[in-house]
Amino acid sequence: MNILSRRAALGGAGSLLLAPRLSAQPAWPNRPVRIIVPFSAAGTTDIVARLLVEPLSARLGQSVVVENRPGAGGNIGAEAVAKSTDNHTLLMTTIGTAAINYGLYRTTMPYKPEDLVAVSNVAGVPNVILAAPNLPVKTLAEAVALAKTRSGGLTIASSGNGTSLHLTGELLKQVAGIELVHVPFRGAGPMLTEVIASRVDLAVDNLPSSLGHIRDNRVKALAVTTPQRSPAVPDVPTTAEAGYPALDATAWFGIQAPARLPKEAVARLSQALQAIVKEPAMQAKIAEQGAVPIGDTPEHFQAFIASEIAKWDQVIQKANISLE
Repeated sequence: MNILSRRAALGGAGSLLLAPRLSAQPAWPNRPVRIIVPFSAAGTTDIVARLLVEPLSARLGQSVVVENRPGAGGNIGAEAVAKSTDNHTLLMTTIGTAAINYGLYRTTMPYKPEDLVAVSNVAGVPNVILAAPNLPVKTLAEAVALAKTRSGGLTIASSGNGTSLHLTGELLKQVAGIELVHVPFRGAGPMLTEVIASRVDLAVDNLPSSLGHIRDNRVKALAVTTPQRSPAVPDVPTTAEAGYPALDATAWFGIQAPARLPKEAVARLSQALQAIVKEPAMQAKIAEQGAVPIGDTPEHFQAFIASEIAKWDQVIQKANISLE
């Protein structure tokens, strides 16, 4: 055997030795997938996550389960995913865990934006600005005008300090140039009770939890904080229509994964989620929650998250808010 033939033979043998090693790389997913919800069961984040379980299981060929890990404004569950070494653990992320919390917990945040990779935004939920039934206003412009005439302004409620609802109220203060006294509650239920009783003037809520009260005229919906009107309350104008286009605040819910998840797995997962969100049955289920289906690429979702981090950090700094 001459030298060239010997080299060719050795090369072929080397290729054979490498072949099993290459083919041994397992396809993703090769075991059950967990979606960590960083909030309690029955909330909007949990509901959206559980809508995905059955169709995502079918498309991935593996069972998908939801695990609730609430606490610290969502940081406990999000940190568990960010620091996970398991490529089969995902995060049902929110405007809080992916954007707002970096400004609220500036020095104590347990994970960084680069610890998580965007997969797909699933749904957006409009916030709505509410007025107590006894408050003598019918529009957002009238509420702003009233706040300017009252010493100390008006009171505005939210479901808790540091929530997107709290910060939407702070953004209203900033863009309208008015005084508002924040009144935090532990959840939407007790907050709405006080608004209905006219013990607070205004409130900001996620549309789904206040929708029944709006339709029954227990509270007055002044504006939704999204660029387009909500099909659930088509007669309620947007904040842009009310004269405040900078007051744009949507609560959103998507999927993030540990940054170590291979790009191929991220792409497959994103494609599956986008296809699921486009299904008419899924769109109907999302709409039932008062939400709007989204479904986008990792690149688009990543850019959106970056813009949200910058936006809400500016609001937080200007309002001098910290939860540390």
